Amino acid sequence: MIRPLLIALGALAALALTAPAAGAASCPEQPLARTFQPWLDLAWYEAAPGGDFERDAGWTLSGGAAIVDGNQPFLAGERSLELPAGAGATTAPICVTVAHPTLRFFARNTGAPLAPLNVSVVFRTPLGLQVELPVGVVLAGEQWAPSPILPVLANLVSNEVQFRFRPAGGEWQLDDLYVDPYSKG
Repeated sequence: MIRPLLIALGALAALALTAPAAGAASCPEQPLARTFQPWLDLAWYEAAPGGDFERDAGWTLSGGAAIVDGNQPFLAGERSLELPAGAGATTAPICVTVAHPTLRFFARNTGAPLAPLNVSVVFRTPLGLQVELPVGVVLAGEQWAPSPILPVLANLVSNEVQFRFRPAGGEWQLDDLYVDPYSKG
């Protein structure tokens, strides 16, 4: 498992060296907030499009994934994303640059406590190839909590990414997906 990830990271680094212009583009300015400050994360974050699940924003849902009533208790809202075992969800395209190094969200797992949520980034290389690269594995309990800080990685070679969420068991709920534009705060 570690070796394929290291190979993928090496390939991504090689692509980054051959495509320095990808990180030079800019994204539209978005409102920023220290969303995760109560958890000692002082980074400034911007909401990902549709990441609050309050309206349809172009996510692709499969295998029983659905927008449901119920929200994490820390921010305003009424809905969240439900991901039962075997489901998947992919964000709409999100503009990122090298100034968007991480993502974070709120999650809970009311099913098997050791069933992880796999998170990957989907992007196109400068050669036009679509790549899916794992960026993290999340574990969560029954109570809503912030996810760990996960690297975007693809922002080194592409200005448009999608994030894919797939539970390996459990009964997951996600809410409020954010990216960190650290150079803008």
